[in-house]
Amino acid sequence: MAGWGNLKRIAYFAAVVETGSFTAAAERLGITKAVVSQQVARLEEEFRTALLFRTTRKVRPTEAGQAFYHRCALILRETEDAFGELAEVTGEPSGLLRLTAPLDYGMGVVVPAIADFMRRYPQCKVDAVLSDQTLDMMARNIELAVRVGWITDSHLQARRIGTFRQLLVAPAQLRADVERMQAPEDIAQLPFVANTVLREPLRWHFSLNEIDRREITLQASLSLDATLPVREAVLLGAGVSVLPDYAIADDLASGRLIHVLPQWSLPSGGIHVVFPTARFRPPKVRAFVDLLAQRAGRQSP
Repeated sequence: MAGWGNLKRIAYFAAVVETGSFTAAAERLGITKAVVSQQVARLEEEFRTALLFRTTRKVRPTEAGQAFYHRCALILRETEDAFGELAEVTGEPSGLLRLTAPLDYGMGVVVPAIADFMRRYPQCKVDAVLSDQTLDMMARNIELAVRVGWITDSHLQARRIGTFRQLLVAPAQLRADVERMQAPEDIAQLPFVANTVLREPLRWHFSLNEIDRREITLQASLSLDATLPVREAVLLGAGVSVLPDYAIADDLASGRLIHVLPQWSLPSGGIHVVFPTARFRPPKVRAFVDLLAQRAGRQSP
């Protein structure tokens, strides 16, 4: 079995596992679906083992395929590191960069950074997953993730690139109710839109100063699992909610949203880029993170 041919086949196989379909894998790799299907089939024929369960809607690995994928992912990471080391000699980022970011921050900051990155480095391609769900970087073969909030994964390396504030906001049509509010406990008088992607979507810690601090627990009138739908629900008058400042800056400036109890503050958070532990960081990763940090720094309060 030819070594280089096998390396290409395991790359095709890994792409199918990671994307869940032959079509999506072909799009990621920039080749035809037929080529991907044919090369994966040849792998199965050579080893006389089914690596994938195929249905009309989804492709997923068999038990043997899952074990094989984990080994393939390690091989592919090592191969990318080897090419990255070669690229470092020339100083020019190249290759496919895989990343993930929250949907709201991704649309506002990360996607513009990606567009700038690809203009600067035409030898690079980017595969980005924008989701408010925290993805398993090792399982998905992701090279960097943007995390907004508080880092909990001790096995990941992190670089802080910015900060954000959490703000309690209400739609303009609730202005009269908001202006009568004096303390965080008064929030319970209004419907609350909860963002269930947060660890504690209903418990909030408010501070007036170093001494006066309040913890309140709210009841959700509406629960949604992503920041942008929460913002939209509040804009449409569904209630009040807590949202990050970068997602609502224009809404506050235009008066569509009102900052509720502005004298009381909620904990601020960090914006980090995190990486799987590795001895080597390819030029494409370093270049993108530097560019993203510049953009994030300009947007931090």
